[in-house]
Amino acid sequence: MLTAAAEPVLPPFGPGRIVTEWGLDPVLFVGAVWVAGLYLLAVRSLRRRGDRWPVGRTLAFVGAGMGTFLFATQSGLAAYDTTLLSVHMVQHMLLSMVVPLFLALGAPVTLALRTLPAAPRRWLLALLHSRVARVLSFPPLAFALYVVSPWALYFTGWYDASLASSYVHEVMHVHLVAVGALFFWPLVGVDPVPGRMSYPFRIGLTVMTLPFHAFLGVTIMGQSTLIGGEHYLALREGPMGSWLPSVADDQHVAGGILWGSGDAIGLLFFAALFVQWVRQSMREAQREDRRLDRLERREVASRP
Repeated sequence: MLTAAAEPVLPPFGPGRIVTEWGLDPVLFVGAVWVAGLYLLAVRSLRRRGDRWPVGRTLAFVGAGMGTFLFATQSGLAAYDTTLLSVHMVQHMLLSMVVPLFLALGAPVTLALRTLPAAPRRWLLALLHSRVARVLSFPPLAFALYVVSPWALYFTGWYDASLASSYVHEVMHVHLVAVGALFFWPLVGVDPVPGRMSYPFRIGLTVMTLPFHAFLGVTIMGQSTLIGGEHYLALREGPMGSWLPSVADDQHVAGGILWGSGDAIGLLFFAALFVQWVRQSMREAQREDRRLDRLERREVASRP
């Protein structure tokens, strides 16, 4: 249990503490290592039979995706995420936006379809074409889940429960990644998943998420009710009270982080979508050029 009384006594927080206060959450660490390891084994299997797999996808999934997940859940961010709401908010944005983006760019479903044995491949294809997958990837539903989730986290008893229970705390981390993946995978992912939309619609849906982050951030900054107030106030009565900022000030900073980082990370999504759109347009132009060349050759060949 993570109660205020049982919190470890940490030194004053600063940027350097993110590097020096690394710990180990065994469940999340082992899970992340397994996921990254299976991905690398699949890439190795693909290359051993002579097939190519883009290095950029491997770097996106293993390096940027799972690397960011480990950084958010094992570094000093994790050490201070139940001590300072502002630190938790940085962790929240990494898990809900950055990690899903790079996992999607890594195309793990495509890799699995190219490397799994016949029976598991059929099961995966059946899952991708199932009604459950179509419902979960339905853009309006995925958008609603992504927008409502943080409001439910901070304005119900869920966040307080995550401060009191290590199990709920870990589930919250996984939930943030899962909801982000459901929403962003059809937008920026290259996998054959349900819910694929045209690029203008993808960009429009991404734009629609930005005001919600800003509105939630401003709401958190301006409200007088303290998020996790009982927990954070109790910490101020302990040995860390000498350096901890006031709960209200820390909450104000947390709201500002949510507001500002949502727009900043959104630029990553726009960049990824723009590059994908340009590449698709170039491929379509090449296909059209080849089609016209074939028609021209046929016309020339048919002349007497």
